[in-house]
Amino acid sequence: MKLPLYQIDAFTEHAFGGNPAAVCLAQSWPEDSLMQQIASENNLPATAFIVKQHNRYEIRWFTPDNEITLCGHATLASAYVLFNHLEQEARLLSFFSPKSGPLTVERGKEGLFVLDFPADPPVEIPPSGQLNEAMGKAPVRTFKGKTDYLLIYERQKDIEALEPDFSLLDKVEGRGVIASARGEEVDFVSRFFAIRSRIKEDPVTGSAHTTLIPYWSGILNKQRLNARQLSKRGGSLRCEALGQRVKIGGKAVLFFTGEISIRQNQNHKNIA
Repeated sequence: MKLPLYQIDAFTEHAFGGNPAAVCLAQSWPEDSLMQQIASENNLPATAFIVKQHNRYEIRWFTPDNEITLCGHATLASAYVLFNHLEQEARLLSFFSPKSGPLTVERGKEGLFVLDFPADPPVEIPPSGQLNEAMGKAPVRTFKGKTDYLLIYERQKDIEALEPDFSLLDKVEGRGVIASARGEEVDFVSRFFAIRSRIKEDPVTGSAHTTLIPYWSGILNKQRLNARQLSKRGGSLRCEALGQRVKIGGKAVLFFTGEISIRQNQNHKNIA
């Protein structure tokens, strides 16, 4: 079995920035165990698998450890591949995720790709001593979305200075922790720390912005916002709040193309 593979840097205008994702194109769905092995072998924050079904693309996302419900940067990376290699004349791509439902990506202006995702508005919860200890600094407000905590800090410098204790953070229940504050040059900034994942800080997290956008839209009374994720690689996002949906725009660049060759008689244990 041979599968085309692309590696894309998403939410950036240059290589080695943003968040890297692998995109694997298949004619039909590989076995779940094989997709997990490929994602583990890639050892990137996410690998997207896409299969065309009629007029839309089915999409699934895997980290090196497990399948996930939603992944923004790997969806943007998938759209980059399709728009540039298979759907050059298209303006809009329709995806379907078995875990998150219908998703679309529009070819926007100035080289942007605009994701249309379901919003995940956060609910304020009492401060968590366990979480505050793990983060090393208590936030001014604590929220929870479907899978992630959202910690609001007073200043951008607080976000930049965070050095979580991951041995403590791994004991917290949830997918991850979003730390955010008003930005100095953009509307808001953030960082995302994964719980019980080998990739401790995600470079740019599109799915986290399904929670960040509703929050900051309400606080700033703005429908359209500019955001920056302050990881070492860094990433920029253009955001729009649309009630039950959000739009997340970003650019992407190609890092490499290749091909995976699977020895089918090896029970998926060897990837050459």
